[in-house]
Amino acid sequence: MKIERIETFLVAPRWLFCRIETSDGVVGWGEPVVEGRAELVRTAIEVLSEYLIGQDPLQIERHWQILAKGGFYRGGPVLSSALAGIDHALWDIAGKVYGAPVASLLGGRVRDRARVYAWVGGDEPAEIADQVAAQVAAGMTAVKMNASGRIQPSPSLAEINSIVARLEAARTVLGDSRDVAIDLHGRVGVAGARRILHAVEPLHPLFVEEPVLPEHLHHLASVVEASTVPVALGERLYQRSEFMPALEAGVAVVQPDVSHAGGISELRRIAVLAETHGALLAPHCPLGPISLAASLQVSFATPNFLIQEQSRGIHYNVDSDLTSYVTDPTPFTWVNGHAEWNPLPGLGVTVDEAAVRSADKKGHAWRNPVWTHEDGSFAEW
Repeated sequence: MKIERIETFLVAPRWLFCRIETSDGVVGWGEPVVEGRAELVRTAIEVLSEYLIGQDPLQIERHWQILAKGGFYRGGPVLSSALAGIDHALWDIAGKVYGAPVASLLGGRVRDRARVYAWVGGDEPAEIADQVAAQVAAGMTAVKMNASGRIQPSPSLAEINSIVARLEAARTVLGDSRDVAIDLHGRVGVAGARRILHAVEPLHPLFVEEPVLPEHLHHLASVVEASTVPVALGERLYQRSEFMPALEAGVAVVQPDVSHAGGISELRRIAVLAETHGALLAPHCPLGPISLAASLQVSFATPNFLIQEQSRGIHYNVDSDLTSYVTDPTPFTWVNGHAEWNPLPGLGVTVDEAAVRSADKKGHAWRNPVWTHEDGSFAEW
């Protein structure tokens, strides 16, 4: 059996899918994308395909090593994401060949269901409360929200109080038995992050995500030590070596993205590395169905798993949602805030190929917003 054909598809709202077909007719799917740079990742896959065509698809680790390290210049979001989608597809093929879910090929599942969280939004506490109440009614046990919109690097007291008020609104609805996490997106400076963590500490968030930018990880220890609030980050880190400074600084939760950080193969290694530091895994995944299916395979097989992000109903998915490109939505039907174990082989989802090919004819050119402060200077989005 050899790799015979590799295709990519730009599909709304902002995703890129990869299809790998073998000489025996086995098809595997992946989701390689950098949001806002999907076209660049597509080109990277075309280049990597030069090596893959004609190769044995079951030699996953061999191919991962060559694709990740064979070029003199390594890493970065575009290459790592291209590699990730290829890796998903190869694991999908392997599972279908061996008749087993990918999690079983990783050593077997360590849990029967995986906790997921839902995104909520709203600029005012009342809007937050309404959206949280809707998620509680749907059976969710955890939500996450942006801590703020545009914010100064050195936040004012009013801006910090606004973060606290929105978090209080969520906590009031959730009570003590459910969880809420907030995402800072690296929008504030190191000192601002310390102040915010201290301010929200009485509300016991599950974690505060990305309090500082990846380029400021050398200051992360001071942020971690500022409060007892668990600090989480990792969506903009792309290989296990990049997680070492964060783990050494005492980060409590790592959030690698299976579509950015080298795929299933590297996500699994990052999880093991985190376990040796006493950190938990909460995979980043605001993307499409293939990415989530791949991420869940790792989550089910990982002892130090905490919770899984998922994009059903997320604010990005205006034109298409998590179930738009699969023939059966059952794997993405949450039961009491959890994903149930999926025994189907490979990634466990059946892609609606006709829908994918039709969407690709239209494509997309999604770009993230670019923000500025009131004085015209650049603001972190």
